[in-house]
Amino acid sequence: MSLNKVDSPAIPNVYVPDNPVWPSLTKTEVLDLKNQIKSLLKEHNAVLVAHYYTDGLLQDLAEETGGCVADSLEMARFGAEQSAETLVVCGVRFMGETSKILNIEKRVLMPDLAATCSLDEGCPADMFTNYCDQFPDHTVVVYANTSAEVKARSDWVVTSGIALPIVKHLAEKGEKILWGPDKHLGRYVQRLTGAEMIFWPGSCVVHEEFRSVALERMRKLHPEAAILVHPESPEQVVDQADVIGSTTALINAVKTMDRKEFIVATDAGIFNKMRQVAPDKILLEAPTMGEGATCQSCARCPWMGMNSLQNLAEVLKSGSNEIHITAELAEKARIPIQRMLDFAKTMK
Repeated sequence: MSLNKVDSPAIPNVYVPDNPVWPSLTKTEVLDLKNQIKSLLKEHNAVLVAHYYTDGLLQDLAEETGGCVADSLEMARFGAEQSAETLVVCGVRFMGETSKILNIEKRVLMPDLAATCSLDEGCPADMFTNYCDQFPDHTVVVYANTSAEVKARSDWVVTSGIALPIVKHLAEKGEKILWGPDKHLGRYVQRLTGAEMIFWPGSCVVHEEFRSVALERMRKLHPEAAILVHPESPEQVVDQADVIGSTTALINAVKTMDRKEFIVATDAGIFNKMRQVAPDKILLEAPTMGEGATCQSCARCPWMGMNSLQNLAEVLKSGSNEIHITAELAEKARIPIQRMLDFAKTMK
């Protein structure tokens, strides 16, 4: 079966900013900022949630204050379980939007609303809708890394952790899939499920940078290391993996596998949690250098890097950078998310 039965649409070029450089902070300044933020969280009845790819200082602070560090879906679900009136989301914009969709009655703030995602930026809602309209007989399945408008146009929203069982379920029912926006994750899912799929041709600038030839050389230098790969990576990189999975799955692999060394092909922000759960393990960044590499991301998402202690403190003081989604849009976008959540319950 052909992976692409139809021509993929031409997608817009995505402007990728440089990784931000924040002024270095002394230990005293870090402590002062953290204490200030802790006080502001209490003052505003707010809870802090952070993604695994954000700065380690933010991850640690989230856990120190009773918040959470997780993937995008767990961040939103955690928020729904809290009595806090305000959710402060350290991550990228679609994560803030997902939190708002699942917690429409709460105020959702972000350190920087300009923190977006190449998958989101490369899948404009109007273009995606037009593409979907050409294939009315296809079930639309979108990755969580999309805008609220794209989610509202979909039938299912999936995360990397649940994409395989959901697509397998749909394929067994004979449904044809229109997948967006990450082509690498989509084709990985297609290979394992045999589903009939067409793809939106997006990709993640971080995972796109990993190079298979350089990874082969690195494995020769570390023959005992397990290679952990997020399925947003190119196929030639995924094919070398000992473990392929979501951020949560890769963290669990470091914790549970009987290996000393790990080569990790995902955003380096994940190392903070990996070191926390397995302090005795050796963690190595998968290589991004080699032929064709731009080192635009070098395993660090520039938009995730827009989150810092400095602008987190500022947003709590000012109340700015609030996520706004209309009730109508939130209701539409919640349907495919809830479909995923309900499916997840059947797997337990």
